[in-house]
Amino acid sequence: MAKAVPQTIAEEILKLVGGKENIKTVACCATRLRMTLHDNSKADKVAIKAINGVMGLVEQNEQLQIILGPGMVTKVTNIVGQLTSLKVGQVDEVAERKAELKKKNSTPVKLFIRKLSNIFVPLIPGFVGCGIIYGVAKLLQNQGILTGNAYQMAYVLGKGIFLYMNIMVGVFTAREFGGSESLGGTLAGIMMAPQLAKIVVGGQNLVPEQGGVIAVLIACALGAILEKKLRKVMPSVLDLMVTPTVVILVIGLGCFYIIQPLGSWLTNNITWLVNISIEKGKMLTGAAFSTTFLPLVMTGLHRALTPVETSLLQSTGVDLLRPILAMAGAGQVGAGIAIFMKTKSKRMKTVIGSSLPIGMLGVGEPLMFGVTLPLGKPFITACLGSALGGMYVAAKGVASTGIGLSGIPLALLMPDGSAAINYLIGTVLAYAGGFLLTYFTKWEDVDDNDEFEMDNPLKDIIKM
Repeated sequence: MAKAVPQTIAEEILKLVGGKENIKTVACCATRLRMTLHDNSKADKVAIKAINGVMGLVEQNEQLQIILGPGMVTKVTNIVGQLTSLKVGQVDEVAERKAELKKKNSTPVKLFIRKLSNIFVPLIPGFVGCGIIYGVAKLLQNQGILTGNAYQMAYVLGKGIFLYMNIMVGVFTAREFGGSESLGGTLAGIMMAPQLAKIVVGGQNLVPEQGGVIAVLIACALGAILEKKLRKVMPSVLDLMVTPTVVILVIGLGCFYIIQPLGSWLTNNITWLVNISIEKGKMLTGAAFSTTFLPLVMTGLHRALTPVETSLLQSTGVDLLRPILAMAGAGQVGAGIAIFMKTKSKRMKTVIGSSLPIGMLGVGEPLMFGVTLPLGKPFITACLGSALGGMYVAAKGVASTGIGLSGIPLALLMPDGSAAINYLIGTVLAYAGGFLLTYFTKWEDVDDNDEFEMDNPLKDIIKM
């Protein structure tokens, strides 16, 4: 094949897009000549692809993007600019991708889930610290080592997060929905008041903290929305006095009659659904949750599980989901070991070598985004392999006393030694599942001389 000449390529492109009069704008990025045309129908796309030196053609964002490769694209673009007398623009691909990603992640569902995440993530340090103290205390109590006053102290420390968790959720919810943090905390406090037990509604006494964290979420979100609407119409001189009073009266009374009963119904049914699915489904449920968790992470939908886990901890004292979900990361560790053994890429071995230790400690993102996802199939085999661990911990009914940890450290959040051992056995099984499926599955290795982009094997399956 004859050597591609920039001048010839530019002239042929101009002819095939309908002449220079049909070109509105000209720009380039690292590899592509990007043109906006007045009339896209005039462009002969098949012929453009056939030009010597053209690697491909993409239509995106109302642009005709002609792939020319590094170096060549700059030369051709400058010539096109000269021939058309148009100013050549430069495209920041990183910024463009970020903007596209932001737009993609700005769907109503994802925005709502992100709000939920922003409410509960600040609570995680408390869950971790209290969970570890409570787990260790229960372990020592079962061994007869920690008793009496010492155990009671440890118990209080281990349950500290739950004493005023609703208040904190109320504050964070109000902040996230654009309301006053103090009003959020106030509404949460109203639902915790011991005096509620003396109030009769519908022939029944109200129950303090009825509806738990879900009722708090609903009440404080509605309170923030009402507050914002009132402030738009309320005269400044009356705002400070009237707005909070109306919010507390309306939402507070709504809590007594509607929100708390609704929250209670939702909490009970969510708790029942999770528990019954694990108790009845056991291995099947464990496999389903562990296998699908990382695809949820990729979409951001995993954040929706945090309030569910919080509700489980609040209503039952333990979380059956956390150990199962942790198996997903263990599957990635097993896959990483298999890839390390099979790959010939020094670069990939280096990435895996630095990612495996922290993967075992529960931080799986480096392995997922740096290793298994770029390779494609290993991501799927890792997810499927994690089911082995998920089935085991579900069958054994392993539950944690907190959230926020994963990997081997999660064993510290188990209520007794038996649960900790079963959790670690499940982790090893997930390692083995991810390792075996990945090792004996054919996948394309990475060449150190080539650059590669992350390929999401589920991009056509998971769409929001």
